[in-house]
Amino acid sequence: MPKTTLHLVRHAQGYHNLSTANHTLPDPSLTPLGESQCADLAASFPYHSQITHLVASPLRRTLYTALLSFPDAVAAGKKVLALPELQETSGLPCDTGSEPAKLEEEFGGEGKVDLRLVEEGWNSKSGRWEATASAIEKRAREARLFLRDLGKGEDNHIVVVTHDLISGLLRQRSSAM
Repeated sequence: MPKTTLHLVRHAQGYHNLSTANHTLPDPSLTPLGESQCADLAASFPYHSQITHLVASPLRRTLYTALLSFPDAVAAGKKVLALPELQETSGLPCDTGSEPAKLEEEFGGEGKVDLRLVEEGWNSKSGRWEATASAIEKRAREARLFLRDLGKGEDNHIVVVTHDLISGLLRQRSSAM
């Protein structure tokens, strides 16, 4: 029977992690320490050759964490699939993603990030994207089902780069995979 292994990775340090005053920064990127953390993960991750899929929250810090931490997989043609259901859970500016056009401009040109699932409104923090417990749990359930379906049919090692709370929700329900 095929087996799917999820490798859950929390994003590296972003500028919003430096102080609560930085929570007003919209969709911040990684700090130099965050980039160094990615290099450390790239050097120590034992399953690079087994990665079948790279999936990440569409926030800039998670996309950069995926690109910088798994460069061999990216160089081998694995695109980072941006999955909006993995986005951060609060409504703070630092936890609200960029518009799809801005992400396309920053990440789409080199063909390393697949943004096809990132639609207008994904970053609205309203409706299905609101920062409520029920909406967050529903998105986590949708992400689990998406990852389960992504891993069907063969042995898979799926790297998921996301945020602390979402990672915890994915772990709690990993038996549903």
